[in-house]
Amino acid sequence: MTTTTLAPHEALILSRVISPEEPAMAQAVAEEFLRWSFSEADRKRMSELAAKARAGALAPAEAEEADAYERVSSFLGLVKSKARCSLKSRVSQ
Repeated sequence: MTTTTLAPHEALILSRVISPEEPAMAQAVAEEFLRWSFSEADRKRMSELAAKARAGALAPAEAEEADAYERVSSFLGLVKSKARCSLKSRVSQ
């Protein structure tokens, strides 16, 4: 099995574990997670890989790298969603 086949399952499992819609994260932790982001070099690399993918010119190693960026991005999105939800619930209390 390839990592691309597993990625959707990983995302679903992580979503259940993290429960991004439940505001259970401490404020300091939530604020720290919201500061996490890709470096400029990583954003540039993701853009390069996306352009190559659109052109159908990704080498196998590049496809694996693009998949890894996608998985990390999905994880980061889930964590940040939970962080935003946690901070929002504190404001509305």
